[in-house]
Amino acid sequence: METLYNNKGEAAVDPRIVAFIRRHHVMTVATVSDEGPYCANLFYAWMAGEGRFVVTSDAATRHGAEALADGRVAGSVVLETRVVGRVQGLQFRGRMERVEGEPARAARNAYLKRFPYAAVADLQLWTIEPTLLKYTDNTLGFGKKLIWQL
Repeated sequence: METLYNNKGEAAVDPRIVAFIRRHHVMTVATVSDEGPYCANLFYAWMAGEGRFVVTSDAATRHGAEALADGRVAGSVVLETRVVGRVQGLQFRGRMERVEGEPARAARNAYLKRFPYAAVADLQLWTIEPTLLKYTDNTLGFGKKLIWQL
């Protein structure tokens, strides 16, 4: 396990994790309720300056309703490959919240920069603030993991 720190002594997200996040655009997000766990696939953009993912989804979906009730989520972003030496994937844990008003402007800009065609859609924006990022990258060595945690 390897931890990097920024100039304030705070744990910084390893640039290799950020590079992986930026190379991909679909995540699986898991929520939970009394009905049990549930997962959904969402397009995402990474807000590097804020260290957050931004996604769009309808609050009427099961995962949207569950995130409103209990914002704790877990998820993953993976590289699909059959070559064991190229396996890469990110698992995360964090908090998913709907953003509206002024905070939604930066989230909308980040999302539309990544997905310009979404400008015609009525976007309900959410951010996911990770509290744990666990990145597995077999190109660094079999089973090599980089972990960032708040």
